[in-house]
Amino acid sequence: MADDVRDEHTPSSSLELPNPNRVLTRTNWAALRHAYGPATDAPEMLGALLNADQSVRTRALDDVHGILHHQNTIYEATVPAARYMAAVLSDPRTLLPVDKARGSFPGCMRAELLTWIASVADGVRDAIAFDDYPPAVAMRGMRPLLFSAASTYVDDIDRHVSEAALAACIPLLDDARLVHHRAALVPSVREVLGTSELWQHRERAIDALDDWGEDSSGLEGQRNPFLFCDTDLSRDDFPWHPASSEGRHEEPPF
Repeated sequence: MADDVRDEHTPSSSLELPNPNRVLTRTNWAALRHAYGPATDAPEMLGALLNADQSVRTRALDDVHGILHHQNTIYEATVPAARYMAAVLSDPRTLLPVDKARGSFPGCMRAELLTWIASVADGVRDAIAFDDYPPAVAMRGMRPLLFSAASTYVDDIDRHVSEAALAACIPLLDDARLVHHRAALVPSVREVLGTSELWQHRERAIDALDDWGEDSSGLEGQRNPFLFCDTDLSRDDFPWHPASSEGRHEEPPF
């Protein structure tokens, strides 16, 4: 395997964002796995996130959640996918909308990609033990890169993007190399995320401020703690369903 191919999915703490097209074309995806086997289809689904057709973009977003990060699992292919997500955040096409299912967070594709990064970052927080699980170790090594990309948008004029960026930054700041950034983000976490219309964001703000030893008084989380558990959402209301193509008709092997 050529060095430049291997490097596209080898963890790096460099803050230099990769060329997204190189991530797609020079990563040896066939050697990596996602929820349904070899990740040979990953370049197509990642590239489709920027498609001109809104229905194609929406399906691609469902796929990166349901295949590359199924049930919040970090797979081998999740690592270069995260590098790609970070690299395309600045692309103007991420300002395009996507279809929203019932219960979806609001916002354009950029907000959605930041939400995906937040989910990946949550999955590798320091409190989680991995026993040297390579994909998780690689993702932890990438946290400075992901923070560099996400933190660019914490003051975005689009409130949905700003909130998603803050939500992504919080779990990344577990990293010892990034802890010193917490103090600068406290006002935004409190004043933006802590006043969000989304209870999930308000609770994330409260938890972060408490964890960081900061004042969270006056912020309100979910008023009804049983609201989410008692939701009447049916299976058809959730945004992602496994594709019917070969190799994706069964649950992932874990």
